[in-house]
Amino acid sequence: MDLTPTPEEAAFRAEVREWLRDNLPWGYGKGLPPRFDDLAEEVAFGREWQAKLAEGRWVGVGWPEAYGGRGAGAVEHFIVIEELARARAPELVGRIGINLVGPTLLGHGTDAQKQRWLTEILPARQIWCQLFSEPGAGSDLAAVATKAQRTEGGWILDGQKVWTSYAQFADWGLCLARTNPDVAKQQGISAFAIDMRAPGVEVRPLRQITDEAEFNEVFFSEVFVPDEQLIGPEHEGWRVANSTLTHERGVNPRQLVIHIQLLEELLRLAEEAGAFDDPRLAPRLGQAAAEVRLFQLHNWRTLSRVAKGQPPGPEGSALKLYWSEMSKRLHETVMAVLAETAPLWFGATENPGGGTWQRSWLYYQASSIWAGTNEIQRNILSERVLGLPRDPK
Repeated sequence: MDLTPTPEEAAFRAEVREWLRDNLPWGYGKGLPPRFDDLAEEVAFGREWQAKLAEGRWVGVGWPEAYGGRGAGAVEHFIVIEELARARAPELVGRIGINLVGPTLLGHGTDAQKQRWLTEILPARQIWCQLFSEPGAGSDLAAVATKAQRTEGGWILDGQKVWTSYAQFADWGLCLARTNPDVAKQQGISAFAIDMRAPGVEVRPLRQITDEAEFNEVFFSEVFVPDEQLIGPEHEGWRVANSTLTHERGVNPRQLVIHIQLLEELLRLAEEAGAFDDPRLAPRLGQAAAEVRLFQLHNWRTLSRVAKGQPPGPEGSALKLYWSEMSKRLHETVMAVLAETAPLWFGATENPGGGTWQRSWLYYQASSIWAGTNEIQRNILSERVLGLPRDPK
């Protein structure tokens, strides 16, 4: 695998980096932004920032030009996301629509659906959420119990979803619902676009361990969903969902650069604390450095497949499994280096990082759960990569 960038790729990277230096709302690479007063303020700011990026056509660069993209390839998409993270740019508030819903609509949507929704996603005029997980259907996604029953002109939707990021701010949601209870569970699911402001949709924020409320419960009570909001053929939502999850678990340049930055800050913190002189901590710091480098190589291998027109495949589960467990180990090392300051929070005096380390440690405890639990990733690898038999029980 030749990792040397082509002249065109190098010029593209220079172009996006120059644009970011000229347009970032704070200094290039100057660290995390100030904390917002509340999540609504952060989302409003995020909409403005994403609209500015879209105006420069730096959002969804792999999308067709007709929908606001550049018609570029996987490598260019990787470069943009990598440079956004390296510059410490604000996170894309519409990232679910950009990275998951958009590619799903491009692959399964009708021309009318693409024209209706895709043009609104990149400039954040519409924010999407993903309505997949349920209280009884998280790891076993095919067990969804939310029902969509046929009625004149569409369906009536009833049920509950959970762990839905930014649902309280979303305009639309990509939802899985059971449309045929009398067949194998994977065969009786359909995918729908749900108007999050429709009568019968109720969103209840969930307070997280980070003291934030990014996740939500969503309840549907006799919600009417018109025919034109069915995504893909009826009863083929499982196939639609798997294409969405493939994008979610594939190449992850943002997490790569975030963890490169976390590693750099960890090593700086360790040097200041004298942790390299501690024989218990020094090997853990070396392990963290080696594992982040391996994460980079994993990303490049998957990117190489995608650039050749090949799908990420079930090997994408290996990447998700690896980085989530690597992240937890890295953060445990951070806590060990922080030592007696580890239990502190925002506002505490003499707290290295001012609370950002503690918040990051808490946040990444969920990395082995979101986008499919690590147990599920191991099942996928054992069955689809190694060809091991399923447990008959």
